[in-house]
Amino acid sequence: MNNTPYKILGGQLKHLRQNRAESIEEVSDAVEITTETLKLIENGSERPTEDILMLIINHFGMKDDEAVHLWELAGYNKPNQPKESIEEDIQKRTVFIMMALDNRILYSDSVHITANLNGIVLNFAQASIDQNSQAQTIARVGMSYEQAQNVASLLQQIIINRNNKKNQSTLPATGSSQPSPQEKSKDSKTK
Repeated sequence: MNNTPYKILGGQLKHLRQNRAESIEEVSDAVEITTETLKLIENGSERPTEDILMLIINHFGMKDDEAVHLWELAGYNKPNQPKESIEEDIQKRTVFIMMALDNRILYSDSVHITANLNGIVLNFAQASIDQNSQAQTIARVGMSYEQAQNVASLLQQIIINRNNKKNQSTLPATGSSQPSPQEKSKDSKTK
């Protein structure tokens, strides 16, 4: 008796996950299944439900032909159903992903900043309890250069005014018509 009837499907899903450098925990959290269930799917001993397979396909942002191939490997194509109708089936499905909001404040020990033509990414980290381990990334935030400049200016103002009891500010959403912190200070000086 074959204990891994979906070995090819599982192998391809594992390959996708590893190519994206995602842990089994990250993917299982994203599609809201246990890590044990994802391990069973990846080793081919369990077939994902249609809904779970759709969540995995959407999580990895797969192209239609790749998604159809996985759909067929899972055995969800109906006998004599043309490939086009399977693709239509997949495209018609609406996937809802619910994410729990976590309002905890995470304090970081360090930040690593990377930049490219589009903007910057801040990787906030905390030192590991184990002295031999690397720092653990706790948050990643990307932004345009314009937004980064506004954040830097706002941070500088808050640091300078740190003794002020009500010391908080909010930047407007990118592309809004509200003035930047620099423009606000220029306006108040001219009045």
